[in-house]
Amino acid sequence: MLASREGESHMRTLESELTAAHARIRHLESLIETDPLLDISNRRGFERELRRAIARVTRYHGSAAIVFIDLDHFKRINDQFGHLAGDAALQAVSEIIVRSCRNSDLVARFGGDEFAVLLWNLSEQDARAKARSLERNIESLRIRLAAGCVSVGASAGVAMLCASDSASQTINRADADMYFRKMTKKSAPDYDLATFPAAS
Repeated sequence: MLASREGESHMRTLESELTAAHARIRHLESLIETDPLLDISNRRGFERELRRAIARVTRYHGSAAIVFIDLDHFKRINDQFGHLAGDAALQAVSEIIVRSCRNSDLVARFGGDEFAVLLWNLSEQDARAKARSLERNIESLRIRLAAGCVSVGASAGVAMLCASDSASQTINRADADMYFRKMTKKSAPDYDLATFPAAS
């Protein structure tokens, strides 16, 4: 009887240690798929979720889209005010994108000054309307720095998820659409410190 109780106690200890190990693994996985500056998914995490989304669309015939966003004039902020100012701009942009999306959507920093959003259950027309809305929301930001306020523009491309596409093909289509958008905008506003002086 004593040996049986000791065996049960040993099993419970092993189960507890295994549960803790799994939790640590999940935590480490989340760290490698999270952007440390912005606390949103990074490219690795986004591409993993995109592959899952394509599989789900293929199986259940639902609809989903990605919006690929590139910031306009961002390099000017880094060059003129330094990388800490650039980080502040990225944080402000990340926050406005997250606030503009649903909890079911996924927002990620794809790299540098590029963001990607995975949107569920919408038409291409709705996805393009969302892309334009995100552009406007980003362009409305006034990012306060010690020297004043700066702003950035944004160009957003759209690609619907298709069962026949790989994740890289979907991203490439959204990226090409973003560049087409950037090149065909009627005008590119000139964002600089003089345009948005510091508020008193």
